[in-house]
Amino acid sequence: MLYLAYFLLLIYAVCLLGIIIYSAGVLHLLWGFWRNRKAFRQTLPPLAGNDVPFITIQLPIYNEKYVIERLIDAIAAQDYPLNCFCIQILDDSRDETVDIVAKKVAELKAKGYDIAHVRREIRKGFKAGALADAPTLTGLNPVRVGDDFLAIFDADFVPRPDFLRKMIPYLLADERIAMVQTRWEHINRNYSLFTQIQAFHLDAHFAVEQFVRCKANYCMNFNGTAGIWRKSAIADAGGWQADTITEDLDLSYRTRLKGWKLQYVDAVGAPAELPITMGAIKSQQFRWMKGGAEVARKMLKNVWQSDWSFAAKWHGTHHLLGSSIFLLSLTSGILSGPISYFANIFPQELNPILAYSPLFMFSFVSLLSFYFTASYLREMSVIQALKKVVITFIPFLTVIMGLSLHNAQAAYLGLRGKKSPFIRTPKFNVTDKNDTWKNNQYTQIKMPLISYFEGILALYFGIWSGYCIYIQQFSLLPFQLMLFIGYAIVVFYTWKQRG
Repeated sequence: MLYLAYFLLLIYAVCLLGIIIYSAGVLHLLWGFWRNRKAFRQTLPPLAGNDVPFITIQLPIYNEKYVIERLIDAIAAQDYPLNCFCIQILDDSRDETVDIVAKKVAELKAKGYDIAHVRREIRKGFKAGALADAPTLTGLNPVRVGDDFLAIFDADFVPRPDFLRKMIPYLLADERIAMVQTRWEHINRNYSLFTQIQAFHLDAHFAVEQFVRCKANYCMNFNGTAGIWRKSAIADAGGWQADTITEDLDLSYRTRLKGWKLQYVDAVGAPAELPITMGAIKSQQFRWMKGGAEVARKMLKNVWQSDWSFAAKWHGTHHLLGSSIFLLSLTSGILSGPISYFANIFPQELNPILAYSPLFMFSFVSLLSFYFTASYLREMSVIQALKKVVITFIPFLTVIMGLSLHNAQAAYLGLRGKKSPFIRTPKFNVTDKNDTWKNNQYTQIKMPLISYFEGILALYFGIWSGYCIYIQQFSLLPFQLMLFIGYAIVVFYTWKQRG
């Protein structure tokens, strides 16, 4: 029994060591931010007048009947000369969205817009396939020689009228910049605790991760929407490819490996709608976690064979293998219960080892510092940032831990190279607490199989939490309680928010 205890403790320690290494990468990004903070809010003036480059705006969509009109209206409202941009709606929909788009396109054509409704018979390659298959001619005018820019928006975005004028100067300032990405804003941030948690995380991703990776010449990534690409860079990198479900991340690394630059602009925000149901959150998380692992499998060898600096290679690895943190956290969580049991049976042998467990608070502190910095950048007040972190950080961490089985499965499938379909994140056009998502035809009706395993884990961690209280073993109790509450929340809302 003692040898089994040592064996489990060894696996547990390896997992926690991996979490510490990941947290060290987070701290290094944070240090990079403070080192470069003076450049954080630097901006270029927006492009004025009518002497502007031609831009093709692409809207890849699939079954978006609740939000597509809102998106098209926002694109049509761009403060940009009408003869200097065209719109391609790359519509793979199989529902009423097709008719809604057709009606809207006819309306805008009558007003003089260069707009095309592009349909494919077979949805091959999902979003990447739609972008790769986009025509070189659209609407009234051919895309002329030198028309070098593509702006891309997903259906849940509502870009402001000045988006193009504010973003295009960065591509004009340096011909080696392949893409310029802006931060996401959240039109339904305060809809629920879940939207607040997502906004809390995404704010940190953009403010710290994207900014530092850009400034330090690491590989930042296109976030799939709210960015403008240089066409020649896409072609040079091999075009859009559908062999991963995060075509944006994949293209970003291939472009960067070709020597192009990627630019992040925090001063320009693109409003968007956050997922509001647990099912929608899960579908988005699955795509991000699995896609990141797929790109790691595809690109890490090329990253380490490149002429990038060691720091850039290390952070590229940290970035692409980020979803693996859920494999480590899931394994360490499952093992923490039996380790509590063995520590009670063999206190003299195991307690001296467990005495080093406070070292792993390093991970907690690094994440706390990371999110506090991002909150401060948004609030511009230490007191408000502290208030936001106190209210949001623990719920965020708890829900993320409750998603660890779901995200670990996604990461595992990605690392193994197991193929899966591109599962879209349903949109609801819900921005106010009085709005409702009920009867939305895109919500899942059946409980997914993995939710039953999440329920078993909720029960598992609840039992071990009770055991730790019973034997007064409090060193692992907070971990067990957060896992129990996190899984319980995820299972409850997955069941409650079925269509």
